[in-house]
Amino acid sequence: MNYKKLLIILFLFIYGCQVYDTDKQKNVLINKKNFINRGFAIVYNDDLYNQKIISKKIDSRRLIIFQKNLKKGTKVRVKNILNNKTIIANVGVNAKYPIFNNSVLSNRISNKIDLDLNNPYIEIVEILEKSLFIAKKAKTFEEEKQVANKAPIDEISVNNLNDNSKKIKKIEKVNNNKFNYIIKVADFYFEDTAILMIKRIETETLIKKAQVKKLSNTQYRVFVGPFDNINSLQKVFNDINILQFENIEIIKK
Repeated sequence: MNYKKLLIILFLFIYGCQVYDTDKQKNVLINKKNFINRGFAIVYNDDLYNQKIISKKIDSRRLIIFQKNLKKGTKVRVKNILNNKTIIANVGVNAKYPIFNNSVLSNRISNKIDLDLNNPYIEIVEILEKSLFIAKKAKTFEEEKQVANKAPIDEISVNNLNDNSKKIKKIEKVNNNKFNYIIKVADFYFEDTAILMIKRIETETLIKKAQVKKLSNTQYRVFVGPFDNINSLQKVFNDINILQFENIEIIKK
């Protein structure tokens, strides 16, 4: 076995449960400066707290989220991926919530981004103190709201001005909200590392269909899916959490 492969195997045994980027991992995992996660949120209500599904309360009037990977007080951009509406929020206290969900949102946040509770697919991006996003945050949600549609358009009508009969021509528009997601486990620098990760997944879990996708010459993604319904997605997501990865993402295809 050559020296490179030996280092890769040692890395998997020592750091296999970590997906955050550190100095020791920078030669293997894709280096990212800020935390990004896409997945399904859960919107807080008192019933969830009383049933002990969520361990802490959120004031419905505040721009607060629970996110297990980020420290209290961290500023984040919360984006409704299905309509591109965004808002700035703060991470609240550390709280327990279902592992399938990537965060807990207050009612205010949910309302501001017009979140579909049947498909609450969001992206969370950590805002670094000196980032350009902070410098440009003067653009308010209300300005975005004026140019964004509240719901997807399935059909639009256009007048044919060259037709004296003024018939209405209907143009069909494809609805892009079809349920079609994958579970991203991690991105790796070496293809060999990605393949070894798949072997680990197949050995330590019940999942047998993990795959590798080459994104570039230095980026190989390990993922599972696609899934066309939330029940199968949630089952596999919960199964893969046995490996205790820190930042598993759900990505819409």
